[in-house]
Amino acid sequence: MSKLDDLLQSVVQDVDGALGCAVVDLESGLLLSVAHNVPYFTSSYLEAVAAAAVDMMRGRNVRAVESLLSSQRGQPVKHMIQEVQMATEKTYHFMAVVPEKPNALMVLITSRQTNLGMGWASVRSNLPAIAPFCP
Repeated sequence: MSKLDDLLQSVVQDVDGALGCAVVDLESGLLLSVAHNVPYFTSSYLEAVAAAAVDMMRGRNVRAVESLLSSQRGQPVKHMIQEVQMATEKTYHFMAVVPEKPNALMVLITSRQTNLGMGWASVRSNLPAIAPFCP
């Protein structure tokens, strides 16, 4: 197991209600590492979640809005979205771009019983440790 795998596994173990944690390459959509404790988190399921996360952060419509904002502000186009929180009927998804590695995204999936502050605290506190493992 790689050190990144170990780090993500510790996040899953340390956050009450954590179901899984992953790092996704925002350019290719590939999973760089993943840890989970849910039997139905199959490879195809995890790849679909990674693709959806990439679309939310860097999808065509997001890029169009960023381009419009950049032209209105007279600034170069840049990736403006840094964090996203999403809720489903039974889960929370915390997503944050890894600082200094703008093409890497950390995703933490938890049950709805997880405290939102604790979910974000775990994500934000682990981003610096993840950065050295990202391209």
